[in-house]
Amino acid sequence: MQEFSDRVAVITGAASGIGLGMARAFAARGMNLVLADLDEAALARTVSEFSEAGIRAVGRRCDVSKLDEVEALADKAIKTFGNIHVACNNAGVGIPTSARRMKLADWKWIIDVDLWGPIYGVKVFLPLIEEAGEGHINATSSMAGLISSQMMGAYNVAKHGVVALMAATERELRSKKSPITASVLCPGPINTNISRNSVGFRPGKAKPKADGEKAGKMARNIQAGLEQGMDPNEVGELVALAIAENKFWILTHPRWAKGVQNQLDALRDDQTLTRA
Repeated sequence: MQEFSDRVAVITGAASGIGLGMARAFAARGMNLVLADLDEAALARTVSEFSEAGIRAVGRRCDVSKLDEVEALADKAIKTFGNIHVACNNAGVGIPTSARRMKLADWKWIIDVDLWGPIYGVKVFLPLIEEAGEGHINATSSMAGLISSQMMGAYNVAKHGVVALMAATERELRSKKSPITASVLCPGPINTNISRNSVGFRPGKAKPKADGEKAGKMARNIQAGLEQGMDPNEVGELVALAIAENKFWILTHPRWAKGVQNQLDALRDDQTLTRA
């Protein structure tokens, strides 16, 4: 079972949403925190929240799509606390646009953040966790990493990649009987600002004209659904409990796994993607 008290957790995308929920859950269990985000003002407020509550916490701006910034985040953690025991590669973005019309620049941006971010996280943080001799590495995927919906092509591709990355990592750790464990978080609708933040940090704002109206409607629907979703603090608790209990799959909406099963049944029975 993973110990939390006096251990060190690194969390990306930690200034709001699921990342902040994780930080609060870990802090409640006595962990020291290394928090990263692109929003420096929100990150400063988050670090202050924990520091004022007596939690040892430091923050660093980090663009997870850049290896050198992920390495600098790890250096900050080691220089401040000496070790890393838990790493949560959580930062993510998403823009509703059809796969066939999405600009290549948006494909690259989403995959750089949502997939290369966790790849860099495994590359950088896992060896340091192994040096500590105990710990856990996690990455945030999505139900979109298990079932692909329309109008979210790049996001689906990246999040499927995160599931594959963490499954491979966990199997490799088990094959060598490592004390380190791994997990993947596949949330459904959570009350976060991922849609608004994605728009705010998106490099280049223009959308393909033929896709703009449909994408805009879907973006509004997604945001409305998120606002009715699970509280991020509940997600943080689910993650902490799953890490403590050594679970690989972390599902916020387990009933949605029926959709995965239906897709597998169709694959087996008649090789269609969606049953009529």
